[in-house]
Amino acid sequence: MSGPNRLNGGLIDRRTSVIFSFDGKTYQGHAGDTLASALLANDVRLMGRSFKYHRPRGVLTAGSEEPNALVELRSGARQEPNTRATVTELFHGLEARSQNRGFSLKYDFMAINDRFSNFLTAGFYYKTFMWPRAFWEKLYEPIIRKAAGLGSVSFEDDPDVYDKGFLHCDLLVIGSGPAGLMAALTAGRAGARVILAEEDFITGGRLNAETHTVDDMSGSAWAQAVMAELTSLENVRIMTRTTVIGAFDHGIYSAVERVSDHLAIPENGKPRQILWRIYSKRAVLAAGATERPIAFENNDRPGVMMAGAVRAYANRWAVTPHQQVAVFTNNDDGHRTAADLIAKGVDVTGVIDVRPDAPKVAGAELFAGAQVVNSTGRLGLKSVQIRLANGELRDLPCGALAVSGGWNPNVHLTCHQRGKPVWNETLAAFVPGGELPVGLSAAGAANGGLTTAAALKAGAGAAVQALSDLGIQAQMPDLPEAEDTPISLTPFWYVKEGKGRAWIDQQNDVTVKDIKLAHQENFRSVEHLKRYTTLGMATDQGKTSNMGGLAVMAELTGKSIPETGTTIFRPPYTPVSLGALAGRSVGKEFHPTRETPSHKWAAEQGAEFVEVGNWLRAQWFPKAGETHWRQSVDREVLQTRKSVGICDVTTLGKIDVQGKDAAAFLNKIYANAFAKLPVGKVRYGLMLREDGIAYDDGTAARLAEDHFVVTTTTANAVLVYRNMEFARQCLWPDLDVQLISTTEAWAQYAVAGPNARKLLQKIVDPEFDISNDAFPFMACGEITVCGGLRARLFRISFSGELAYEIAVPTRYGDALIRKLMEAGEEFDVVPYGTEALGVMRIEKGHAAGNELNGTTSAFNLGMGRMVSKKKDCIGNILSERPGMNEAGDLNIIGLRPVDPKDPIPAGAHLMNADGEISAKTDQGYVTSAAYSPVLGCSIGLAFLKGGADRMGEILRVSNPLEGTEIRAEVVSAHFVDPEGERLRA
Repeated sequence: MSGPNRLNGGLIDRRTSVIFSFDGKTYQGHAGDTLASALLANDVRLMGRSFKYHRPRGVLTAGSEEPNALVELRSGARQEPNTRATVTELFHGLEARSQNRGFSLKYDFMAINDRFSNFLTAGFYYKTFMWPRAFWEKLYEPIIRKAAGLGSVSFEDDPDVYDKGFLHCDLLVIGSGPAGLMAALTAGRAGARVILAEEDFITGGRLNAETHTVDDMSGSAWAQAVMAELTSLENVRIMTRTTVIGAFDHGIYSAVERVSDHLAIPENGKPRQILWRIYSKRAVLAAGATERPIAFENNDRPGVMMAGAVRAYANRWAVTPHQQVAVFTNNDDGHRTAADLIAKGVDVTGVIDVRPDAPKVAGAELFAGAQVVNSTGRLGLKSVQIRLANGELRDLPCGALAVSGGWNPNVHLTCHQRGKPVWNETLAAFVPGGELPVGLSAAGAANGGLTTAAALKAGAGAAVQALSDLGIQAQMPDLPEAEDTPISLTPFWYVKEGKGRAWIDQQNDVTVKDIKLAHQENFRSVEHLKRYTTLGMATDQGKTSNMGGLAVMAELTGKSIPETGTTIFRPPYTPVSLGALAGRSVGKEFHPTRETPSHKWAAEQGAEFVEVGNWLRAQWFPKAGETHWRQSVDREVLQTRKSVGICDVTTLGKIDVQGKDAAAFLNKIYANAFAKLPVGKVRYGLMLREDGIAYDDGTAARLAEDHFVVTTTTANAVLVYRNMEFARQCLWPDLDVQLISTTEAWAQYAVAGPNARKLLQKIVDPEFDISNDAFPFMACGEITVCGGLRARLFRISFSGELAYEIAVPTRYGDALIRKLMEAGEEFDVVPYGTEALGVMRIEKGHAAGNELNGTTSAFNLGMGRMVSKKKDCIGNILSERPGMNEAGDLNIIGLRPVDPKDPIPAGAHLMNADGEISAKTDQGYVTSAAYSPVLGCSIGLAFLKGGADRMGEILRVSNPLEGTEIRAEVVSAHFVDPEGERLRA
C-alpha cells in the first residue's frame, strides 16, 4: 500500500513502485498514478496557495481543468512551473514543489493578504496606488511586480528539443471516451483515415472512472478491447497525451503531444513535446464534460473536491482523499460518488442534497433539502456545517467533501471561431450551438449526452454522417448495452446564507461578494465582469468557475443565464509551453539561415559575416595587418573605385514575370512607365503602397517581349512577390501574366569599377559583344560564359562606377566567384562586402532601406517625376495628396561636416544653425551615414524640410540622447560623380 488513503482495485500497476518528492519530502506511488493521486494516497491535501490571498488550496478536480494544484516540476534547466498535478504522470525521481508561497506551503507569510481582504476586493487595483503619484514607480510597482506571478522559471537554457509537425486525415476524433471510441471505430472500419486524439495517457475517458458496465464488461475493459481493434487498423492513428488546443479555419486543428513529459529525461532523439497542425476533412468533438462546483462559505479548503473527481480517484487510481467523506449535491451524480466510496469501504458521513425529494443512499445518512453553509479546518477540511431542511444547523465531520453541481459540456473548441453555445434547460448548462466550425460536429457529453448509451450512439452517428459528407460509406455498428439513466438535477449555484466569503474562482480568489460588487459598480456585462473581477482569467480559463459567476450575475440583474451570456472562448484550450510554440526555432535555429553561393569561398577568405534577414552576407574581408574593420572597408571602397571589385548580390529578390501582358502588368505595379521598355533594356522602378508611400525600389529587365526579370531589395523580396501575386490574382485576374520567385535559382554578382568590363570580357564567351556601344548603360541580355554556361548580364550600377551584375544558375555560383577572382588578378580585383557596398551607395546618393522606411513618398526621395501622370498604378492617386507634395516638406539631401574630423551620427536630428533644440524646431533627420574614404570625411543622407532649396546651409546635427552636436553643410546627395560619367563609360 502506497499511503494511508490507498484503496483496493484501480488501474494502477501495483507491481511497479515509484519514488517521488514533494516540497523535499519523499513519497511512494505506483505506475499509472498522477502526482495528485499519489499525494492524496499519502494523505497530502495541501498542495498550493491561491493567487491573491494566498489561501490554502488542495486539489479540486482530476483533469486538465484543475485550478488549484499547480506545482513546479523538476529542477535546474528543466524546471517547469504552473504544471497541474492532476495531469502530471508520476515517474521515478520526480521532483515537485508547491509554488506561490512566501516561506513554506504550511507557513506562508504572504497569507497576511487574506487579513486585508476587505481592502483587496475586486477592482482594487483600479482604485488604489494612485496617490502619491511619485510612489508608483518607487514603491507600488516594485511591490506589485514582486508579488505577481505564480511559479518561477529557470534562467538556464532548456536542454530539451521541441518540434512541430503536420498531419492529415479524413476524420479527427477529439477525445477517447465512449463517444470518441465509437466514432473512431466506426470510421476506422469504413477505411477512412482517422486520428484519435486523447489528452490523457490512457484512453477511455470517464469509462475509466466509473463502475458502469458496457456489454457486461467494465468500462475500462471495453475501452481496451476497442483500442485493440483500432490499433490493428493501419488507417487509424492513436495519439495519447495529445490535447487539441484550437480549432482554426478550413478544418485545421492545433494539438500538443506531450511525447516525453512523463519521463525524467527524453529518450535520445525524441522531442519533449510536438505541436501538430492537423488538417482534417471532418472532425468529431467528443471531449466530454466538466463538473461544476457549488459555492458556499469557506468552500475552498483543501479537501473540498468535485464529486466526479473523488469518484475518479477511487475507481481509477484506488485513492480516497480522506477516510471520512461527505457529499454535497443537487443531482443524482453525487449519489453515485457516495455509492462507489461506500462500496470501497470509505466512511461516507452524509449526503447533503438540496433537493427535498432526493433518493435514499444505502450506507450513508441522507440530508434531503439541506445545504452546506460553512466548513472548518485551516490547512485541510475537518468538518462542514449544514443547514437542514427545517433550518437547524448541524456539524458533520469529514476530511473531504465531494461537491456536484451538475456538468458543463466542454464546448470550447466549438466556439473558437466565435460560435455561441446555446442553453439547455435539462442540463442547466450551455451546449454547442448551430455555428460550429465548418466540418466539426459534437457528440456525447460534449453535446449534452451525459449517459454512456447516449454517448455511444452519438459517437457512431457523428462518424457515419461525417464520412457520408465525404462520400465514404460507413455502417452504423451494433451498439453495446450501457447505462442510460435519465438526468435528474435541480439547478443550484451557491448558498445564500453566511456572512463569509463563498469562492467562485479559487485560483484567482474571486468570490460571490466580488461579483455582487461588480454588479453594484455597473460592471455587469460578462466581458466587464470577467476583467473587473478576473473571473475565469486563471490558467484553467474558468472551466470550473465561469458558470457559477454567470449564475450569480444573472440573479442580480434579474435575467436568465442565457440572457446574461458567455464570454468568448479562445485558443488554447489548456496552457501551452512556449517551447512547443517555438519548436526547433531557438538559438541559431530561431530562423532559417540562408547562405549565399559565395559563402564557402568568402569563409575561406576570412570574411566577417552579418545577418541580413535570414541571409548571412560577407560584411568585409580583412587582410593581414588590418586592425580595425574600417581599414578593410576603406580599402575595398578605394580599390573598387580605382580598379574593380566584386560583391555577391544574390540576396536581392528576383521575380520572373512572363506572359503577353507582362509589360502592362508591370506598368500597373511600378509608379513609372514600363509598357514601352525595349527588349534588352533595364529600367529602375519605384513601387508605391496603396496610400502612395514608397515601399520598394529595384529594376526590371526586359529579356523578351513577354519576359521580364524584376529585382527587389533584399528586405522586401517576399513582400514584393506577395503583393505582386495578390495584384495578379485579385486586382487584374484577366491579364495574361505569370509570376515565380527565382531568388534562390540564380547566383548574382556585382562587378564594379573602371576595369569591370575588361574583367568580364575574359569570361564572357566571345560571340557576345559587351563593349560600351553594343552593351550600354542599362542594357541586359542572356549570354553564356566560360565556354557555354548560360548566364544573364545586366549593366546596372549601385556604386556609381562602371558596373555590371552577372547571374548564373545557383549551383555554379561558387565556381563563378572563383573564376571571377582568378580572371581579375591582373586588375588587382578586390571582393567587397555589405559595408563597402553601403559606403559606395551613400557616396552616390542611392536611396535604400533606411530611406524607404515606410513613411516617405516619391517626393521626399526626390523621385516625384518618376510617378507617371500618363497611366494609373497602385498608389498613384493617393500619392498626389497635397500633404505629400508640399514645397516645404522633407527632401533627401546630403550632409558633409564642417569639421572633417566630426562623424555624422545616423538617426541624429537636424536643427537650424541657431535657436532652440526641440521637437517643434526639428528640421529633419539623418537616415544613413558612413565614412567616405574618397572624400576623407564622414558623410550622410538625410531628410530635410525644404531641403532642395537649402543647399549650402549650415545645420546643427544633434543627438540629444547622447548629448552630442556637430555642424554640417547641406550638399547634394550625389557626393561622387554627380553627372554619372563613370557608370556610362
